[in-house]
Amino acid sequence: MPGTVLISGASVAGPALAHWLHRYGFSVTVVERAPALRTGGYKVDIRGAAVEVADRMGILEDIQRASTDMRNGAYVKDDGTRVATLPAAIFGARTGRDDEIMRGDLARILYERTRTDVEYVFGDSIASLTPTADGSGVEVTFERGAPRRFDLVVGADGLHSTVRRLAFGPEEQFLRHLGTYLSAFSMPNELGLDREELYYAEPGRLVCAYSSAGDPAAKGLLAFRSPRLSYDHRDRAQQLALLETAFAGAGWRTARMLEAARSAPDLYFDGLHLVEMDRWSRGRVVLLGDAAHCASPASGQGTGMALVGAYVLAGELAAAGGAPEVAFARYEEEMRGYVAVNHELARKFAREMTVDSRWGIRLRHLMLRMLPHMPWKNAVAKKIAEDVQRGARAITLKDYGRPVAATAVRTPHAA
Repeated sequence: MPGTVLISGASVAGPALAHWLHRYGFSVTVVERAPALRTGGYKVDIRGAAVEVADRMGILEDIQRASTDMRNGAYVKDDGTRVATLPAAIFGARTGRDDEIMRGDLARILYERTRTDVEYVFGDSIASLTPTADGSGVEVTFERGAPRRFDLVVGADGLHSTVRRLAFGPEEQFLRHLGTYLSAFSMPNELGLDREELYYAEPGRLVCAYSSAGDPAAKGLLAFRSPRLSYDHRDRAQQLALLETAFAGAGWRTARMLEAARSAPDLYFDGLHLVEMDRWSRGRVVLLGDAAHCASPASGQGTGMALVGAYVLAGELAAAGGAPEVAFARYEEEMRGYVAVNHELARKFAREMTVDSRWGIRLRHLMLRMLPHMPWKNAVAKKIAEDVQRGARAITLKDYGRPVAATAVRTPHAA
């Protein structure tokens, strides 16, 4: 029978799961460490199975209206001269109804769809998880709020998941570094970009500036090759220091972008990591999205996997009548193959994100410059898209039946 569910994390996976659980009759609370909805982040793709999930949720048109509407992408030299320009669809490997949206816009869409039916608690975080004596639920303490009991707890709190640490142990057991670090942030659109992205490469380093539809500002992205670094992932000063060191002396507009990063309100910095776990549940605690199986931004599939995982987890809970041991096992059975394919793609794309030599960069520029004039350019574009689409479509979605509006008693929510 439907019961009470606590979800940690109000980015994409958490609110998406809340949407489905409410429609299946569960009473849902979402707790988020940030004091308000996080609206920053980079652009994310909605492809393949995730498009179908968004359609079933009724948010596909919202996503389309908020599309980045990118037109093209280009590689540039140190002086800003464009080496080659290609359509954005080739850069993004999108086909059919696939789309692209800013992560913050998607988070806002999901929050607005759920805020009247789901209890949101911002500015707090889970401190401890203790199974009840009879095994029927979980006693939860919070950093700020009073203790509460829930039938189920879901960790949808990202790569550095608190729920995963409390239920399964330190994250070092599960994170697999892919050899690259990535930073993204807002910055002034000094280049006058209009729905386009520019890339500048140096050995082991990649710099990108882009603008999306409806946003007067631009976004910066900096990626660099490095073994795993030791730092506090919540310490902004440490993150900026690592960026300064990694991009010291870099050309093009890198110095201006580092300056923008220092004052950006939405600075993101983290390694490209996979999360690999033998199981995603323990008792009445289960992990979702990046907390369970992060494929890193290199895969281009993290957001789609979050949407699909939320759909599958909620559907299996409903199909199992809320019995966690049955639902969690079926959830993993449905998702494991999908995750494995996208982990494989992440390893491949992480290696290709940066180039180790100036010769390799010149070769890439030459290939991109020649591509628009080659008779086989469509075949090349198709091959690029096929690799990505293989991951996007590596799951067959079940039909869990028509959800009905929740019948559980609603709890007050915090705006």
